[in-house]
Amino acid sequence: MQQELPLDPPPPAPSRPAPKPRTPRAPKKPAPPPRSDMRLLIWVATTIFVLDQVLKYWVVHVLQLDRVREIDVLPPWLNLRMAWNQGVNFGLMASDTDVTKWILIAVALGIVAWVWVWIWRSNAGVMARIAGGLLIGGAIGNVIDRLLYGAVADFLNMSLPGWQNPYSFNVADIAIFAGAIGLVLVPQKKEPEKPGRKPRAKGADKTRDGTGKSG
Repeated sequence: MQQELPLDPPPPAPSRPAPKPRTPRAPKKPAPPPRSDMRLLIWVATTIFVLDQVLKYWVVHVLQLDRVREIDVLPPWLNLRMAWNQGVNFGLMASDTDVTKWILIAVALGIVAWVWVWIWRSNAGVMARIAGGLLIGGAIGNVIDRLLYGAVADFLNMSLPGWQNPYSFNVADIAIFAGAIGLVLVPQKKEPEKPGRKPRAKGADKTRDGTGKSG
């Protein structure tokens, strides 16, 4: 009898490399909130500021209203009456001291900065940006007056037949008033919400026989 030789053991199976641990994905950064395009506000503020300063220069240095004091244009509806306002509107907080002047300048610049940031962050609409430009341009115009003259140059006076208005104002005052009213009345622009996906019912894409095939 022939002796059977033992079979060689099968070769060991090649060892697979250990799977590399998955690196966790970094969380996606949330998209930055939408911001307002401030170019329109800048254009409106610049226009109001230039118009206000040009008219004040013309009235004070060309017409010399600070010396003449009164010029009738279209009485009683429109007249030029020179008034140096050391306070806020209608002479409130008027004072000859430099402390009051610098306090009013600081308050005006603080309001300008607050309105700018608020309009920029709120993604405001067109009307809100126009209103913000009116307020900022007028406020800066009156700040320049306090730095140049020590007081705000008011020269516009509007009265009615049988009634004489004792107060004067300027273009900056009109812009500030209109801008403040606009910011209060104009609602902020809101981004339209994206409609969420409706959850698909299980097996909605299958036919009644459950085969998933039409017909």
